[in-house]
Amino acid sequence: MKRSKLGSSDLLVSEIGLGCMSLGTEEVSAIRLIHEALERDVNFLDTADLYDDGRNEVIVGKAIKGRRHDVILATKVGNRRISGQEGTTWDPSKKYIISAVKESLTRLRTDYIDLYQLHGGTLEDPMDETIEAFEMLKQEGLIRHYGISSIRQNVVREYVSRSNIVSVMSQYSILDRRPEEEILPSLAANDISMIVRGPVAKGILSSRGDQKTENGYLDHKAEELQKIRGELQSLVHEDRSMAHIAIRYVLSDPSVAVTIPGASSLDQLLHNIAAGDVTPLTEEEIAIIRDFSKANHYAEHR
Repeated sequence: MKRSKLGSSDLLVSEIGLGCMSLGTEEVSAIRLIHEALERDVNFLDTADLYDDGRNEVIVGKAIKGRRHDVILATKVGNRRISGQEGTTWDPSKKYIISAVKESLTRLRTDYIDLYQLHGGTLEDPMDETIEAFEMLKQEGLIRHYGISSIRQNVVREYVSRSNIVSVMSQYSILDRRPEEEILPSLAANDISMIVRGPVAKGILSSRGDQKTENGYLDHKAEELQKIRGELQSLVHEDRSMAHIAIRYVLSDPSVAVTIPGASSLDQLLHNIAAGDVTPLTEEEIAIIRDFSKANHYAEHR
């Protein structure tokens, strides 16, 4: 599988990664899926301390035991659980990040994290303090690089200009083209990569997506989604499914290093990975897709 450099880092990531959030908590089956992904040349695994109250990190840690050097391991921080309270509270403070990374390292059974990501962010955060925490963890060797996971353009803009992030994780798909307007050009100009989540838009851009259009998606009504699916169907052929086209579309931007479609079954996993063997979309095909889809815009967080 093709590998790409993640921003200005020395990390070479498979263009198809594995978003581990959807693996579930059944340990045996989740570990089997991770092992299958690794056997098929996927090397980028993305998790977070938030997923399943840390259980996801535990499962990932068990799955990569003895194979740590084969994996580019990414996790996230910022959503803090407080004993006796339900849910989480947002905490991007230096003190919390430094304590949280140690807990993630324990759950992941490793002594370093390849990519540590801020799991959100607002303009009201103490950004200098947050950045200082990440830089300190780099110097100590607990993390190799850091990035942010956010769709807030104003927050992304601040980290691009003020920090040494190597990546931005963002939702991006044929149905959510918002990053094309401002975020992707900014990343390209600063040697920062995008990690794409949601490339098949909750399954709408897949063979079974007809069943998932009823409630719409972002600013798309059900009728619009059906029309886009119909247009995409004309680009499908025997060796290339609608989901493959959706995944190849986001990978067509040179600033996208890796996309992390989730998988909760072996069939889903293998189908996602197969997108790595599909011929990239031509410029003509990309133009056709952009013609019948919407160039959405961020109305907030600019």
